Amino acid sequence: MTGLARVAWPPAPIATERLVLRESEARDRAAFIELYASPEVGTYLGGPRPREELERAVPQTPGRRPGLFVIEHDGAMIGVIELNRRDAEHRSQVRPDAGEAELGYLLVPRAWGRGFAAEACAAALGWFADALPGEPVVLYTQTANDRSMRLAAELGFTEVLRFEEWGAEQWMGVWSPATQSG
Repeated sequence: MTGLARVAWPPAPIATERLVLRESEARDRAAFIELYASPEVGTYLGGPRPREELERAVPQTPGRRPGLFVIEHDGAMIGVIELNRRDAEHRSQVRPDAGEAELGYLLVPRAWGRGFAAEACAAALGWFADALPGEPVVLYTQTANDRSMRLAAELGFTEVLRFEEWGAEQWMGVWSPATQSG
């Protein structure tokens, strides 16, 4: 993630009640392919990627980059969380320098509906607030994605903007550690 120069990466694994957020390992490759090839996961992201393409393109140790955490449950990868800076043409202007971080997450369908996304995202946001105090985080989702809209509210994101893009209404919310601690 751009702007993590002050933060050692990867951080120590983050343990929650049921999950571990950690750096990607070679053993996660099949789960990465399953995640990105899933029609259910791709519903609000432009559709799944072809499995054959993923088999060729996904490196032996996928997703190994600053800002990306693997979500592990019972020793197996069930998803990913990513904190990235928005690029120049997609900046939301929440911060004066428009370099806010964005939270993204994907879980395999068998992990849906069990509270894992909320638990993992809360842990990642807590880590981020400790690593970069006072910095806001944005989240984008389609308004039609009811699960993601509920999760954004549960995590404390507040609506900043709605707009049309990719043929659907999009929602942008912001989370600030300063508003979460009070």
